[in-house]
Amino acid sequence: MKDHTWTELTPRLLAVPLGATEQHGPHLPFTVDTEIAVELCESLARQREDVTVAPPLPYGSSGEHAGFPGTLSIGQEATETVLVELVRSADVFAGVILVCAHGGNGEPLYRAVAKLRYEGRKVRAWMPSGPSDDSHAGRTETSVMLALRPESVRLDRLEAGNTRPLPELINPLRDGGVRAVSGNGVLGDPRGATADEGREILHGWGKSLLNAVAALATDVML
Repeated sequence: MKDHTWTELTPRLLAVPLGATEQHGPHLPFTVDTEIAVELCESLARQREDVTVAPPLPYGSSGEHAGFPGTLSIGQEATETVLVELVRSADVFAGVILVCAHGGNGEPLYRAVAKLRYEGRKVRAWMPSGPSDDSHAGRTETSVMLALRPESVRLDRLEAGNTRPLPELINPLRDGGVRAVSGNGVLGDPRGATADEGREILHGWGKSLLNAVAALATDVML
């Protein structure tokens, strides 16, 4: 949308990048999730001429990272409300795909989508998948950032965090946040990450997102 005026919008699909502003260990910037969501939306728009990319939402539900300086969170309730009102305001578009690269947004995101679809709006949510023992600032996100913006990765600060699968950590994480299970804020091991691996991951995520948008487009045509 940054290159369009209101007179130039046609009934297209709107892709909204949803991220967060939160710690990503000692080696990655606070903007990882937002940068990934933006790249995936822009890649989608390069493959489909009927997609318009909205400016990103760089804040979300990141309370689990509050134990680390610099994390900014608006919480679950506010995130849900923002998403509901945002999509309600987008009725000029043929449909909306919410592309979320922050797992902490998952619960409010899906509650918002359920409410919006109950109202009859054409909206879907999509989130990238990854290994359960590599859920935050580990090899996956580090590889992707090496592919997207290598200068942002502090290669001299790569260190393993807690590598137990997320389902084993979820209860203490909910009780005490990430700080309670990982002193450096990493859930995974970023060592060995490469830009080539990051490009492969992005390619796989891009294909999955493309399929989700195809399903949304089918909804729109019904």
